[in-house]
Order: sequence, then structure tokens, then C-alpha cells
Amino acid sequence: MTPVKFHYSQSIISSLRQNGHILQLLTAVICISFPLPALASSLPVRELNLWWCIPFAGTLLSIAMCPMLLPNIWHKHSGKIIGLWCSLFLLPLSWRYGISTGISLTLHALIEEYIPFILLLLSLYTLSGGIVIQNNNIGSVRLNISLLATGTLLAGLMGTTGAAMLLIRPLLRANAHRHHCTHVVVFFIFLVANIGGGLTPLGDPPLFLGFLKGIGFQWTLSHMLIPVLVNTLVLLLVFFCIDSYLWKHEPKATSVAQQTTASLTIQGKANLVLLLAVTCVILFSGICKTAPVWHVYGIEISLLAWLRDGLLLIITLCGLKLTPEKLRRQNDFNWAPMQEVSKLFIGIFITIAPVMAILQLGTSGDFQVLVQLIQHNGEPVNALYFWMSGLLSGFLDNAPTYLVFFNLAGGDAEILMQYFPKTLLAISMGSVFMGALSYIGNAPNLMIKAIAEQQRVIMPSFFGYMGWSVTLLIPLFVLDTLLFF
Repeated sequence: MTPVKFHYSQSIISSLRQNGHILQLLTAVICISFPLPALASSLPVRELNLWWCIPFAGTLLSIAMCPMLLPNIWHKHSGKIIGLWCSLFLLPLSWRYGISTGISLTLHALIEEYIPFILLLLSLYTLSGGIVIQNNNIGSVRLNISLLATGTLLAGLMGTTGAAMLLIRPLLRANAHRHHCTHVVVFFIFLVANIGGGLTPLGDPPLFLGFLKGIGFQWTLSHMLIPVLVNTLVLLLVFFCIDSYLWKHEPKATSVAQQTTASLTIQGKANLVLLLAVTCVILFSGICKTAPVWHVYGIEISLLAWLRDGLLLIITLCGLKLTPEKLRRQNDFNWAPMQEVSKLFIGIFITIAPVMAILQLGTSGDFQVLVQLIQHNGEPVNALYFWMSGLLSGFLDNAPTYLVFFNLAGGDAEILMQYFPKTLLAISMGSVFMGALSYIGNAPNLMIKAIAEQQRVIMPSFFGYMGWSVTLLIPLFVLDTLLFF
């Protein structure tokens, strides 16, 4: 190994250690390896009330508001803030119901949900960061539509974050000579960072969480295909009208485009093969249902899940090994987004436990008012599931929003897929699509905004962006309601 690659690998290992992934995994493995029968203690569901949900609400509000109101404090101390909310939940829980309950809940969140979730995001983020697309094309209407359509498709295959980070810079370079390009970035957020992620469980965190809960890969693909296609075509048509009008008013844009010889190069192609491998691993893990499962001290240990996670880790390491460092430098690749996501979701997965437990009690729990609101004569009101999950996703993180409404609908994947497919579709569509309503609705939204501003693109303010989203997306979501619910 050359000194450069050795130094780069060391920096990666150091970053992962700072994130706590290795320590968390080792702790989990050590804990489940010792004979601690007390760890089988479960959450006393019927003794819980809404007070136990405050840390979860605090976590979500911190994620939504602190980056906007206290950006410097949040940037430096986000992990500590999330850790505080986790402590405000786990310490009273351990004091009231025993340390074994707190440990069991934490290990369950780490092993069954957090580690698989983070490993998928890590693999998609790492591999997409090693692909460099360069072009000297001018951002004509045709080129912009091609990039948006391609990005929307890729978002379903490699995740919204991966697709957005892969294509945002080529899109900005193509439109660098245009006077009007704000709308291009706005539609890129709509389509690539949100709508396209609805195609498969790989596309957006909410759908992968559903996959971990038992929602089939094929179910998501077959049921979300038409909604994603309809929303994409409508938005591309609206974009075509807007971009065509502005293109005609670009000074000398046509002549410049004619004088330029178009070229497109893709570097880091090995990562494309590895991305295909990630898709195959996830698809296989969804198809195979015969792998043995063990329950160790109340924690489900699946051979298939461990095999899936191990392969994802190996693929990620292969991507790091095969990708020259200069390609990642060209993409301005760094680990900050993954560090941020890993901190946020460990807090979400831990503090959401009492919310999930109370929701599964249905009308006999403290969320009975909410349960009754979205049901009529015992049947779910799918339109309300769509709008309520969607509006919350627009201003809070869409992954926990999906989990909340998934459990509100019963939390049983097989029953939802077989008997209430429209309810599950409403939750999936709302959580994914309406993440585009604000900058804080989905993590890639803010990342795209920051990159565009670095390239001197004038981006709308928080409420300015909402002017775009409310004007263009709300009518589209009304159409979705009429067509699908």
C-alpha cells in the first residue's frame, strides 16, 4: 500500500472510530455473548404514557430547528445534544424499570435497526462519492431534463443522497453560464433528492426502515413505480415549460451552446459495479426468507441480516480500496454528512421506542385521539395517512415519521401488504414525496442548497423555497390524493 493510500485508510478508520460505530458494534457483540438473562427485560408497554415521548419530540425538534436557529452550536455540539435527549430517556427508564430494560432497548435499537441502516447509507454514500462525472455541455433545456430524469432514476437505485451528490456538480457546471438557474436546483431537490427515492427501499431511509420491518423489496417497487412515474412526469413537464421560457431569454445562450463541443466522461466506474452489488445484496436479503433466526436475551439475531450487513461492509471497503483519492477530492468528498447522520439516527432509534410501543396499543393507548382521527368505522382513512405523514415529513425527518405512521397503522408488515396496501402506500408516498416541502424535510435538501451557494447560485431563503414547493407541489399532491386514495 502506498503512503498516500495508507494515510487515507487511516483517516477513514479514525473517522469511523470518532463516530462510535466500531465501539457500538463491539459493545453489542460482547453484551450478547455473555449470559445475562436480565437483558431479556422488555419495555412495559401498558405502563407508558406520553411523558416518555418527550425525549423523542425534543430530538426531532432539535434536528429541525437547531440548524436553522443555532447553526454554530448545532454544528459543534449536535452529538452532545442528541446524547442529552437519549440520556433524558434512558436514565429515567433504567431507574424506573431497571438497568436491564435500558440496556436491552439500546442493544435492540443498535443491532436490529441502527447498524443495518447506517451500513446501507455508508455504502451508498461512499460508493457514489467515488464516481466523478465531468462534462462541458451547456445547460440547455434538453440537457437539464436529461440530468433530472437520470438523477431521479438513480435516486431509487443508489439513494437520494448518493444520486444528489453525484449529479449536483455536473448540473451546476452545465448551468454556470446561465443567468437563470435557481429553478434548476429547486427542481433537482424536488426530483432527485425526494421523489426519485420512492422507487425502491434503497432510495430513501423511510423505505429501507420499512424493508427492515418486513416490507418486501418487490412490494415497494411494484406499488411505488406508478406514483413515482406520475409525479416525475408532471414535474418534468412543468420544468420544461419554465426552463424553455427562461432559456429563450438567456443572452447568447444558443450561440454559446452551438460553439461548444459536447463531451461527457465518467471516472470511478468500479463504484458503479459495486453499487449494483449493493442492490443485489439487498434484493437477495428481501427474497430469501429461510435463513435461521435466533433470539438471544430478547434480541433477534438473523443469519441473513448479519450476512447482508457483512457484505455491505465488504463492498464499502472495496470501494475505498479501488477508488483513487483524487476522485474523492474532485467530488469534495468528506465524512461530515455521515457523521451527522450517524449521530442523529442513534438518538432517533433509541428515543422513538416508547412512541412505537404506545402506538401499537391503538385506541387503548394514549394516542387514541390520533388513531381515531385517521380511522372511520374501524377502517383507515388513507388520504389522511398520506397528508399527515407527508406534512410531518416536510418539517421533521421523514424516517421517524414513517415509523410513527407505520406503527399507527398496526406495525405488521404482512398484514399491511396483504390487507391494507393503500394505507402502506399512503405512508410511503407521504413520507418520501413531501420531504421536498422544505429544506429540512430531507437531509440532501440542505446539502444541495449549500453546494449550489458555494457555486454562487442564488438560492431561495427557507420561506422562499417553501413558496416554490407550496405553489408547485401541493397541487401535485392533491392530484396524488385523487388518483391513488
